[in-house]
Amino acid sequence: MRRWARRLPPGAGLHVLASLLWIGQAALIAMAVQAMADGGGFDAVWPPAAGVLALGLVRAACEAAGARRVFAQARGLLSQLRRDMAAALAARSPLDRARPASGAAASVLAEQADALLPYLTRYQPARWRVQLVPLAILACVAWLSWVAALVLALAAPLIPLFMAIVGWRARAASEAQMLEQGSMNAFLLDRLRGLASLRALGAVEATALRLRATARNLQVRTMAVLRIAFLSSAVLELFAALGVAMVAVYVGFHLLGQLEFGAWRGRLSLGEGLFILLLAPAFFEPLRELSAAWHDRAAGEAALDAIGQMAQGAEPLPGGADPRAPVQSVRGKPPAVVVRDLDLSHRGEAAVLSGFSLSVAPGEHVALFGPSGCGKSSLLAVMAGLLPLRGGVIEIGGVALDNGSAGQLRARMAWMGQKPHVFAGTVQANVALADPRATRGRVHAAIRLAGLERVDQAHPAATLGEGGMGLSGGEVLRLALARLAVRAQEADLLLVDEPTAHLDSETARHVGDALMSIARGRTLIVATHDAELAARMDRVIHLGPMPMQRLARTEDALA
Repeated sequence: MRRWARRLPPGAGLHVLASLLWIGQAALIAMAVQAMADGGGFDAVWPPAAGVLALGLVRAACEAAGARRVFAQARGLLSQLRRDMAAALAARSPLDRARPASGAAASVLAEQADALLPYLTRYQPARWRVQLVPLAILACVAWLSWVAALVLALAAPLIPLFMAIVGWRARAASEAQMLEQGSMNAFLLDRLRGLASLRALGAVEATALRLRATARNLQVRTMAVLRIAFLSSAVLELFAALGVAMVAVYVGFHLLGQLEFGAWRGRLSLGEGLFILLLAPAFFEPLRELSAAWHDRAAGEAALDAIGQMAQGAEPLPGGADPRAPVQSVRGKPPAVVVRDLDLSHRGEAAVLSGFSLSVAPGEHVALFGPSGCGKSSLLAVMAGLLPLRGGVIEIGGVALDNGSAGQLRARMAWMGQKPHVFAGTVQANVALADPRATRGRVHAAIRLAGLERVDQAHPAATLGEGGMGLSGGEVLRLALARLAVRAQEADLLLVDEPTAHLDSETARHVGDALMSIARGRTLIVATHDAELAARMDRVIHLGPMPMQRLARTEDALA
């Protein structure tokens, strides 16, 4: 995007050409006035008048064609940028702690990215006009009068100087306004998702008050941005008016004979003086356009910075760089899982595990057991290829897990996280999420296996809200278990993270029964701190330090 801004686009070139055509029109007008002053009649006036008309038509055509081309280029660049941003978000690990909130990401993709359109269609053409048109006009004026050129040359730098001073503040205000806008969107989306809980807790009024305060802060920041934008326009108009007035005063006194210096040929003629006066406002016109688009520049560059910040500190999804790469299931003999010298850590944090090794036999059921924070979930996520490997080797079925093989290896896995997400749609679509080809019969069987057949809101045709609205927490977890059962038809390695967390003992026992049924004939690795579930596994791997009293109780449960 910034590289495009540094070169002259064809559409902006037409805008520059249209502005330069005014020099020819001014020259023809000055010739016609000089001819009339010399006593010429209609025959001396109509050729310059026809030339002015012809150049005006060409100028209008260039303006229209340039505007169309610049807008088409800007729309194309913006669409490509949005596609790249969406692909970059999709290529990030779903467990990335720096992953932006969905409301903030939507704000950047939709609202803040739209700020680039006026930045590209208004500010960039104006910037090129400022760089080229005043120099051409200054050269034409200097050809006739060095004093008039000197006045313009001295007045011009004052405008960008003071605009730059104002612009620094404008950019800071735009960044603060966009940050507040993204925060408000994220807050609103989060509260809408939890509206049922807010109503149950009687916190709707408190949430409305906080949202009103956030909206008020956004209003204040928006008005600050507009105030600075109006200030930059006032600065420009002041210095432009002073520059044009000084040129007009000099030309007027020179034509009256009060000032004898400043012209190369002794005395300016009426036509030459008029030509200089016509070019003086045009000299400042590109600066006026730049001032009008100065707010667009501040908003556009703030949007570019916001887009760039979304990519900072990203945890890439292994094997997710090329979503077009074909991935086929390799369902067959349950794979062995080998972990050697694994270093496990999140970016910018201390290591959770260091030099960890593990070997799981084909078809073996293993529990990763330990307290919260000992690295069970992170270890499981690394095995699933959902987090990048910092150090060590992971082999699944004899194939090393890396960026090249992660997509293919994930095709033989079934994953169940401890915070499953339910999308707005039917139960059929949510259960068959990992395998859209799943028949209605397979979905029914999975729902029965998960124990949801008696839940009214869990029949395949029922519609669910975003986040599982309509289901309890335990029912959402069992829906994820049904999703795992459907996916397990094509998978031979099951990776399950805390399937019984926050469940009552009866529901946890049912979930454990269903999980063991699904895992029959498959390799299963489950992360849990549920001693009863761990006792049903073939082997238990203890992670992290455990107090002696708790360790004794755990060993009794496992026995």
